[in-house]
Amino acid sequence: MACAELEALRLALMNVNGTVDEHVKQHAEAEIGDALEENGPIAALANAETLDEIQRHLDAALVDLEEKASDADSTDPHGAYLRGRVVAVRDAEQRIRRLRERTDGLLEDLGETHHTLHEAFPIEE
Repeated sequence: MACAELEALRLALMNVNGTVDEHVKQHAEAEIGDALEENGPIAALANAETLDEIQRHLDAALVDLEEKASDADSTDPHGAYLRGRVVAVRDAEQRIRRLRERTDGLLEDLGETHHTLHEAFPIEE
């Protein structure tokens, strides 16, 4: 059973970070399988290159997953697995949201530091 959403998220974060771990990449691609070739949220997420894209495609993938989980038989072990994936992907979505908030805060802090530096050391242009 594939955890396509989480593996696609790992690929997306490698894109954003500019790092490639071939072992992780190969494992993720194998786990995702045919969904990488389809025109859906998993493939879009795996290819995301910004945090905005990651948030958007992860949300779309979560909507699809929630639909599959709600349609699954409550006594079927696969249904329980799908519901577990929903919890894990919701957690990942919150983590990405917090990461985005932190990077936005860092950008703001750097802007304030720059402004303070110019206040402390004014330069005539």
